Amino acid sequence: MRRAGRGPEPAGTGGGEGGGPGDSAYAPLLEDSAEELYESAPCGYLSTLMDGTIVKANATLLRWLGRERGAVVGRLRFADLLTVGGRLYHETHFAPLLRMQGEVHGIALEIRTADGSRRPVLATSVVKTGEDGEPLLIRTTLTDARDRRSYETELLRARGAAEDAQRRAEEAQREAEDARRRAEFDRARLQEALTVLQQSLLPDMLPTIPGLEAAAHYHTASPDQVGGDFYDLFPLGANRWGFFLGDVVGKGPEAATLTSLTRYTLRAAALYADEPMAALAVLNAVLTERDTGGDPRYCTALFGLLEREGAGFDVRLAGGGHPPAIAVRAEGGAEPLETPGGMVVGILPDAPFASARTRLAPGDSLLLYTDGLTEARVGGDRHLFGEDALRAFAAEHGRDGPQALVRALVGLLDDLGDGLSDDTALLCLGVPAAAAPAGGRSL
Repeated sequence: MRRAGRGPEPAGTGGGEGGGPGDSAYAPLLEDSAEELYESAPCGYLSTLMDGTIVKANATLLRWLGRERGAVVGRLRFADLLTVGGRLYHETHFAPLLRMQGEVHGIALEIRTADGSRRPVLATSVVKTGEDGEPLLIRTTLTDARDRRSYETELLRARGAAEDAQRRAEEAQREAEDARRRAEFDRARLQEALTVLQQSLLPDMLPTIPGLEAAAHYHTASPDQVGGDFYDLFPLGANRWGFFLGDVVGKGPEAATLTSLTRYTLRAAALYADEPMAALAVLNAVLTERDTGGDPRYCTALFGLLEREGAGFDVRLAGGGHPPAIAVRAEGGAEPLETPGGMVVGILPDAPFASARTRLAPGDSLLLYTDGLTEARVGGDRHLFGEDALRAFAAEHGRDGPQALVRALVGLLDDLGDGLSDDTALLCLGVPAAAAPAGGRSL
């Protein structure tokens, strides 16, 4: 109510809640009639009878349809504005739900325009009833959903692309897993074949020699390649045995072929050679006589003969470019059995070789090895293990005989781990300090 003594407040002068001095400037803009608000609304309005016949439609909807009012009002039903799919949905879902509930909200439909194009809309309908509760007509609002449909389409496209990418990633992962399993299977088969091939290049076991203890070990640096190290110990007659150890050039099948040729050549030569250097000379002739198309065919080797002499053994040894054997003495210490001047076998037709001689008394041992051990990397600075360290190790662990020494060396090889990059062959021959004779075996 108005206070006594005051006149009516002008519109826009602050008399109402939220009013202000500037409201009067907007007053002309806000003076829209209800008809203008209906016709120019940003959404489509239409009213239909209960059978769907359109009895009223605003200008916005007519503009969307591209039709004149006279071609729509009284002539078309709401369902006639929809696409085929929309009409089916209207008859089976929209209209029954509207009759049952009296209103429906936000139903996605598409209306057809005069030029045949489609416009996505969201339809909301409400049934107007009379005082007696009987339905009179249906009021429907259509909201333009083109931007929303584009957004949803883009979302669906992005979702589809993501799902496709995920499917491709999963398929690639499955293919990678299958390839990994196949590779592991193939590698296992290859390693099994290489193991069999490697074992075929080494003696199954060392022979039993009265009064002599023998031990051997072969350490493979890589299970994926056949190495070129080799050793053997075999009888040559009464109280006489041959032995050798060496390293051929290269890895793989070529090295395996050369190793096999070298082993059988030395075994055959030992039957006729009175001196170890003669056996190396035969091997040298075999390796140099054939044309290999430029592929190297050479090796380093130590070849020796054992003869029983009383309580010990006489050892004659020839070297062809190989690290010297180590003699471990019963009284302590270890010394190299040098073969200076011995050339690598297979380089020159007339290569010179060097010989050495020693005696293995009770408690003495002779260790032959390949350079995979001495060239292993150790320590923080990854320096070479070296021959001096090997001699010191042999002196410390060799007094209990070849078996004990080779076991200690196997532990050393395991401890070297990644520092060991090449195969290593070990062959140790010794005379037990005890009187009882002993046999030999591989470790």
